[in-house]
Amino acid sequence: MDRCEEIIANVKMEECYAGLSLVFDEARTDLREEIEQAIQKVCNETKLEPLVFDNKQVDKQGHEAYYIEFTDEAQRESGCFFTTLLKELRIDKCVNDFIPQEDAKC
Repeated sequence: MDRCEEIIANVKMEECYAGLSLVFDEARTDLREEIEQAIQKVCNETKLEPLVFDNKQVDKQGHEAYYIEFTDEAQRESGCFFTTLLKELRIDKCVNDFIPQEDAKC
């Protein structure tokens, strides 16, 4: 299976806001753990602390997601964080055509 089908990534950037959603099948606990570990690793490497939301709900069936957000001045650093995280998760393209840059200076 294509990695971009296992974890659906979507980046949204606006003035003073940047967000990344990572959507996956709730039955894939391995993906949940992998995403959690990757987020923590990139936080440690970049020294950035984005807001991280988990939509896990016991009563809900379907897809779960992590939402990683930067606001205000911190959003200027978000591109590097998102690129590093997507590389860590081996995701080479997002839904809205955001592609992690190989030569990004992070």
